[in-house]
Amino acid sequence: MSSFEGVLVSDPWLQSQFTQVQLRTLKSKYVSVRTQYGRVTVGDMPAVFSKLKAFIDVFSENDISAMLQESTSNMDEEIDFESFLRAYLNLHGRASIKSKSSGKKLAGSSSFLKASTTTFHHNINESEKKSYVQHINKHLGEDKFLKDYLPIDPSTNALFDLVKDGVLLCKLINVAVPNTIDERAINTKKAPNPWERNENHTLCLNSAKAIGCTVVNIGTQDLVEARQQLNLNYCNVLVFLFLFQPHLVLGLISQIVKIQLLADVNLKNTPELVELVDENEEVEELRNLAPEKVLLKWMNFHLKKAGYTKQVTNFSSDVKDGEAYAYLLTALAPELSTPDALQVMDPTERANMVIEQAEKLECNKYLTPTDIVEGSANLNLAFVAEIFQHRNGLNATETSKVSYAEMMEDDDQTSREERCFRLWINSLGIPTHCNNVFEDVRNGWIILEVLDKVSPGSVNWKLATKPPIKMPFRKVENCNQVIQIGRDMHFSLVNVAGNDIVQGNKKLIIAYLWQLMRFSMLQLLRNLRSHSSEGKEITDTDIIQWANDKVKKSGKTSQMESFKDKNLATGVFFLELLSAVEPRVVNWEVCRAGETDEDKKMNATYIISVARKLGCSIFLLPEDIMEVNQKMILILTASIMYWSLQRKHGGGHHTYTPPVNAPEDHAEEADDEDVAADATE
Repeated sequence: MSSFEGVLVSDPWLQSQFTQVQLRTLKSKYVSVRTQYGRVTVGDMPAVFSKLKAFIDVFSENDISAMLQESTSNMDEEIDFESFLRAYLNLHGRASIKSKSSGKKLAGSSSFLKASTTTFHHNINESEKKSYVQHINKHLGEDKFLKDYLPIDPSTNALFDLVKDGVLLCKLINVAVPNTIDERAINTKKAPNPWERNENHTLCLNSAKAIGCTVVNIGTQDLVEARQQLNLNYCNVLVFLFLFQPHLVLGLISQIVKIQLLADVNLKNTPELVELVDENEEVEELRNLAPEKVLLKWMNFHLKKAGYTKQVTNFSSDVKDGEAYAYLLTALAPELSTPDALQVMDPTERANMVIEQAEKLECNKYLTPTDIVEGSANLNLAFVAEIFQHRNGLNATETSKVSYAEMMEDDDQTSREERCFRLWINSLGIPTHCNNVFEDVRNGWIILEVLDKVSPGSVNWKLATKPPIKMPFRKVENCNQVIQIGRDMHFSLVNVAGNDIVQGNKKLIIAYLWQLMRFSMLQLLRNLRSHSSEGKEITDTDIIQWANDKVKKSGKTSQMESFKDKNLATGVFFLELLSAVEPRVVNWEVCRAGETDEDKKMNATYIISVARKLGCSIFLLPEDIMEVNQKMILILTASIMYWSLQRKHGGGHHTYTPPVNAPEDHAEEADDEDVAADATE
């Protein structure tokens, strides 16, 4: 096991911009100056940065000094390590822009420039934009607020103008997953101020994560370059990106639409899918597949019955000739099909006939013949999902459906917690996506990635085996390391072994992930508190005391005895806490007394949306507040505390986590000078 303790900073966003090697190198530079002069000032940085390989051929010491003076006139101002890191990122962004404009490659910046989001101007897929605009017009055309702005003309860029206030994206999330956002929390003024607009976008992005969208692909360079363009502070950069980076808007809309279209592609909502299970398969295997994989399995199931001999493995190259679609629609709607589509040789002509046939089933026209021929994966996926929704062609017997329904009757709380931990894991920006916690963590790899994210340097990747893993003992080795790291973090793991995770012990998996989530939250709080309390450990009692003090100082009377205090079910305490940390964020006119179950649910839904609107990244459900789920109540309270302390220390708040470095990046350390020049991802 590695005994290395990583360099930690209080801002998780800032932490994620650097590898541990880079942090250690920059930390050593910072400490060296502080040791020599007793403190580090803005005026000390030019001499330090100008000698780093990343800048040595780009900026002179005077250049760096001049750029630093743009943001401060006091070069004698003392700075902490986080400000030192932010200045480095700022300069690196400018160095990257200058190098690209001169046609030169920035020294040591290969990893920085390889991300798909690093260029400031991106091409927009006009066909996708048109399809998503049509989707929005259809599903939001009658919305009371948006009806004055819809329908959008798909031939223009009106979509990107309309998302500026954040309302449309919030409304679209509620179409995809109803009741995700309490619309009372959306700022729907005709002319919102910058703060209100920022709140809407923050609410949107945190809610998008809460339904399973990936918002970690907004890269560091997007942030840096955006800041360079308008000299924005970090808490406003995301709003800027949504205003001036249309490709990011389109990418998020694509994910939201996809979640909506695939909502029923699972055994819970469409138990008829049990018919897809072969004799040599287990139902659990189908249950654990991602919706896209289930859709492919469904498609191949019908294609095989229709006599199509090929296997469709993707929604791009495998459907480009339109032949699979022709067979699929013939199998699903023989009364509407003609043999012409199968006999036509020209792919574009066949694709046109396929679309015409699908329209007879009243499927939305998400694509054009050109999109099929060119293999547009997003639009082809949407097209197949539409066909599935209108006619899935499955005829599972009532007996098999009832039998499966009985098998699916998991404990409701366990199911909710699985959802919470899955969304939390995926929000961290780890390389591997988690589809089902109980299945996907059994080889140990995903938990190792989470551990490395939460506690950098804790994982010895040389002792880990990356999936696919053929040898069972390798899975046990991964999980043994998971357990050992947990013990090093002082988790409660009495009589627990790695094999318990490999065997899929749900109770143990939930218990481990809960302790890991709690550790992560408390560590963030400890790092923030270190400014004034020397990094003392944060306890549950500290969080409760902080919350009670906040509410009391605001002039309110409610108090929390513990995280399982039944009085919390009304929601009143959390409304008062949110109002205490940001008085303007709670609209008391829409709050309830919490005396009835309906009142409690209304308050709980509003609390979650208001917390996300502030900047809290949380994944609980209203039921968790109403039932006073001790675990989720702790995380909710701690998240509000973290936001409040972060603002107090001037850290701003960030609503996403950029991509984490691949595990291989932790394996070896490079020369210090090269490392400091390495770009952030």
